[in-house]
Amino acid sequence: MRITDIQRCEVRPGRLVEWTLSPATVAAATALPDDSRPPAYIQESHIRTARCVREDGLFVPTWLGTAFDLPGPVDLDVLERALHTWTLRHETLRSGFRWAGDELRRFTLDAADVSLRREEAGHFPDADGLARHLQHRFDTVADALRWPNLIYTAVVRDDGASLYMAFDHSNVDAYSLQRIAAEIHELYAAGLAGSEPDHGVPPASYVDFCEMERAGADGIDGRHAVVDRWREFIRRCDGTLPGFPVDLGLTPGGPLPRQQMMCEPLADADAAAAFEAYCRPYGGSLVGMLAATALIVHELGGRPVYRTVVPFHTRVKSRWSDSVGWYVGGAPIEVPVGRTRGFPEALRAVRAELQANRSLARMPLARVLRLLGADFRPTSPDLYSIVSYVDARAIPGAGRWAQWKAYGLMRVSYGDQVCVWVNRLPEGLWLASRYPDTDVAAKTMRLYVERLRDRIASVADGSLPAVS
Repeated sequence: MRITDIQRCEVRPGRLVEWTLSPATVAAATALPDDSRPPAYIQESHIRTARCVREDGLFVPTWLGTAFDLPGPVDLDVLERALHTWTLRHETLRSGFRWAGDELRRFTLDAADVSLRREEAGHFPDADGLARHLQHRFDTVADALRWPNLIYTAVVRDDGASLYMAFDHSNVDAYSLQRIAAEIHELYAAGLAGSEPDHGVPPASYVDFCEMERAGADGIDGRHAVVDRWREFIRRCDGTLPGFPVDLGLTPGGPLPRQQMMCEPLADADAAAAFEAYCRPYGGSLVGMLAATALIVHELGGRPVYRTVVPFHTRVKSRWSDSVGWYVGGAPIEVPVGRTRGFPEALRAVRAELQANRSLARMPLARVLRLLGADFRPTSPDLYSIVSYVDARAIPGAGRWAQWKAYGLMRVSYGDQVCVWVNRLPEGLWLASRYPDTDVAAKTMRLYVERLRDRIASVADGSLPAVS
């Protein structure tokens, strides 16, 4: 699925309808006792970071969302039932958090207590005005520091509807978002036909995963090998977590800058296939993207070692594959590009680092930092810069994303890090990035993307030496 922002996802005018959790649902949640299942470390870190940044006087929206079309004319009653059914399938969407002093405690509604409220928001004749309205509504509702923190909308026209759904990040990751379009299409089609879709076994609960992951994380102490590895990595990063190792035009100690977004095609399907084939002996396109990035940032910034944290999903068992949640961890790698000769050698270096360190992603970094006693008071929504690669072609519905005008949505607001996402889609490679809004960063990121595109093209046209 192409990742973009609300301004660049083909928003078209129409009549806007919104669904949020109903007042009765909110009232029921207020009266609930605590759920003994704790937040995941990544959820707690996200919410505490949002609170710290808000206390510093800055509102930093960090919601994620998705957009896709339904053919019309659309039956809103059937669509509402589809949205309600989908919400009930994923327990995290009816679970939230509240503060008890400085402790974050969970509450979870029974499915029977969850209902949606539908509201007419009016007709929007101008696409830009509609996009601004949607962004404002998502900022207001899908906020880490409130509950409920999700909202579903539909822009209705005679020939169909465009759905825009937004969630606080604590409930979803990119993989969760990429599954939504197909699931809602299936539920809506079944509703129109008066039948029930056969989903088989209900998806496992992310809330249960949070409890299991946290129990495992709480079972280690500061002498654990994972903690030792992170301790050494952070020491070599001068006592912090790694940023993008190039000049971004930032003032040390300055205010958190606004960000810009870049999203564009990186390679067509043939070039993507050629790049994957070239990199396959070393682990595939993820290794290739990291190796290429390591060489490029060395060219641009001159640092002899490329250090980064590589995101990996934590859906290590198939039971979690259909579950909506935030199943992401990070693994540190260090690539000695200063003494690396050529792309094949960089591929070998990245492969060795990933083989040695990928398992570290299963241990929540927030737990590791707590054990290290490091004072990482968050001042930015991103603790570090990333380069992510995902082959999304096998996700249900991927072959119809272009027809459905399906997008993954990201809110770009403030931040001092560079985050890059490369998705392999049926039509090729798609790149999205958010980065500080400075002239220096804009020029640097343009150079980075152009050189990354050239690197992929040089593989496709055979100008790189064969791997050995």
